[in-house]
Amino acid sequence: MNNNASQTTELINGLKDALNSLELTTRVIISPTFVNLSLANNIVEGSVIEVAAQNMHQAANGAYTGEISAAMLTGIGVQSVILGHSERRTYFGENDVELTQKVDAALTNKMEVIFCFGELLEDRKSGNHFAVVESQLKNALFHLDASSWSSIVLAYEPVWAIGTGETASPEQAQEMHAFIRNLVKEQYNGEVAQNVSILYGGSVKPSNAVEIFSKEDVDGGLIGGASLKVQDFTEIIKAI
Repeated sequence: MNNNASQTTELINGLKDALNSLELTTRVIISPTFVNLSLANNIVEGSVIEVAAQNMHQAANGAYTGEISAAMLTGIGVQSVILGHSERRTYFGENDVELTQKVDAALTNKMEVIFCFGELLEDRKSGNHFAVVESQLKNALFHLDASSWSSIVLAYEPVWAIGTGETASPEQAQEMHAFIRNLVKEQYNGEVAQNVSILYGGSVKPSNAVEIFSKEDVDGGLIGGASLKVQDFTEIIKAI
């Protein structure tokens, strides 16, 4: 929940200028607040930057005051949505059942899903982190057929390493990403597992981005605070 319309405009224009001189081989996706999505889409037109929503409701329409449907997003040209973010799970009680419905609604509307998941600090300390991640993936995504995975991006968030003072090492990131990829391989096949992008969302900064992204199974980042600063975000993009 950051940036009003003028701040959003300034940030995106700054990012566009910073990326103009780069030969990018990666996707760059930004995710402003709902009220600035249409504005952002207009600003990024003609650039390499794409726009995603931060969330959406699972129902097509109805008496859900304050909520946004998939069709409302696609109607303004937004084709991607983040679902299951740790803050949505923690602060708003989103669970696997609800997220399964949201994933299905997004795919029905031909949207791309950036699906977030990850363990809490108590899960990591108890050694239960692999089981938690496996459960979150299986419950919300493994009902899909293999062809649907071309519209899925995975985003692993070690919640225990975000604003807690605890630090996840690049080796811990790689260990979990390899575990995730193997889960997908076991459920589907090697082709699906290799083709799905697995992003890392544990406080990526310019200072640690190169080391994290150099790991074999880390395909990119889900960037929080650092994406609000043009220079920091640009350095992270360069690191990929």
